[in-house]
Parts: sequence; structure tokens; C-alpha cells
Amino acid sequence: MSDFSSWVSTRQSRFEEVLKRLLPAADTMPQRLHAAMRYSVLEGGKRVRPLLAYAVGELNNAPIERVEIAAAAVELIHAYSLVHDDMPCMDDDVLRRGKPTCHIEYDEATALLVGDALQSLAFHLLSEHHLNDDAAKQLHMVKLLAVASGSRGMAGGQAIDLASVGKQLTLPELEQMHIHKTGALIRAAILLGAHCGDLNQEQLDKLDRYGKCIGLAFQVVDDVLDSEADTTTLGKTAGKDADNNKPTYVTLLGVSAAKNMAIELHREALEALDGFGAPAQRLRELADFIVMRKY
Repeated sequence: MSDFSSWVSTRQSRFEEVLKRLLPAADTMPQRLHAAMRYSVLEGGKRVRPLLAYAVGELNNAPIERVEIAAAAVELIHAYSLVHDDMPCMDDDVLRRGKPTCHIEYDEATALLVGDALQSLAFHLLSEHHLNDDAAKQLHMVKLLAVASGSRGMAGGQAIDLASVGKQLTLPELEQMHIHKTGALIRAAILLGAHCGDLNQEQLDKLDRYGKCIGLAFQVVDDVLDSEADTTTLGKTAGKDADNNKPTYVTLLGVSAAKNMAIELHREALEALDGFGAPAQRLRELADFIVMRKY
């Protein structure tokens, strides 16, 4: 088995080529929209969700060509959410992944359409490609991503986030918000990768538990980094949540307690992988990466 950093680099490079192939070419009409879609998706981000899907695919020996289509669908939903999140009607940010946000580089109307088109393309991919030999299971995959993306998932979490500005949430309320806003797509990436292979319900439940814990840990670490790291390191505007008077794990718990919470969630995520043995090593390493990252 290759070392983790080499595995990540190889998978990220491969996935970039997958995205380049799946996205409409920039010279295809309407050119400006397609160019903006590629601008918003390519050459940026840690690709945590695709890496999780790849890792689960290795766990269950799923064909990699199937896994990366599922991973691309999730990543396109994630990219669309960032484009819309950065718009003036939401968080009004000018920097994402170290470059101007979509509505700054293009314009607000184009950014709105980019998000719409990326969301449609995600479901196009899930329905067009053969991802599971059982048609009912593939249909379930479409449902998984739809729920994770909508009002009971990411979009709902964003709505709670916007409604919480200036309010002091309790820890359970903050967790509930981020289980939807951040955690839903992370769990979806893991479960879609799992459904590209053949796992039983007990194994799926364990992976879902892992995803829930690591999804929350991802957000806790994000809040810590937002309070401690600089804009150059993050590739996005540092301190934005505090400036917007948004509730975070740092404002609720303090930096030290937030870091301890991330460590505890990391422990719970690893416990959820008990019984999988060596095939789950990449998932364990990704849990380490998510909690210990610096950007």
C-alpha cells in the first residue's frame, strides 16, 4: 500500500481529469456559462468528499470508474453550494480557493446559473452512468444525494445558518445545523461510494456513523481554522463567520474545547470502523487528515 500523501495526490490528480471530462467544454454553447462552471469546479479544493468515496470504494472493492462518477456528482453539488454561498444574498464573499469567487470573476446572474447547472449535472451523472447492477439500488443512490442536497440536508442547513446570525445557539442546535449543512454531503459521498459495491446494512450503518462523526469534526476544525489561520493559508476570507456574527463552535465553546470536541469526534469515527480491518485504512487516514489539517 502506498503512503497516504502519495495516495491523496494520485487520487486528486485522477479526479481532476474526471471532472474535466464530465464538465461541458468551455467552448460549448453557452460558452460563458460553461466556462464559469469549469472555473468554479476545477483546480481547487481539498476534494475531501471524493477522497472519502474513493476510500470506501477500496474498502468494498467497487469498480473505481463507478466510484468516481458518484464522487463527481457529490463534488458538483458541493461546488454549486459554494458558488451560491459566496453570493451577496448569502455570505457575500470575494475569495474562494485562493481566487475570486464566481460572481466576482463573472457576475451574479452567471453565478446563480452556474449553481443551477452544476446541481442538474450531478443528477444527470447519477442517472446516466451504470453505477450498480441493481437498478433499485442505483435509484436509491439518486435519492440519497437528493435528500443530502435539499431542505433536509445541505440547503436546509444553510437556511438554519442564515436564520441564526446574531443568535446564541445551544450545542445541540449548532450540531443539528452542521449535520445538515456540512455533514450531509460528506455522509452522502461515503454512502454513494459504498453503494457502488456490495455491503450489508450493518456495514452501511457503520460507515454512516463514521461519516456523521467525521462530518461534524470537519466543521469544528473549520471553525477553529477560521479563528486562527490567515486568509492566504485558508484560500478564503479568514474570520468571516465572526465578522458576520454567526454562531460557531469556537464562539460557543472556545478554541480549546472546540479542539477537544474534534478529537473526540475523531475517536468516535475510528471506532465506527471497527471490524473492517486493513481495507478501511484509507478511511482512518482521512479521519486523521480532516482533524489535523491546517487549511
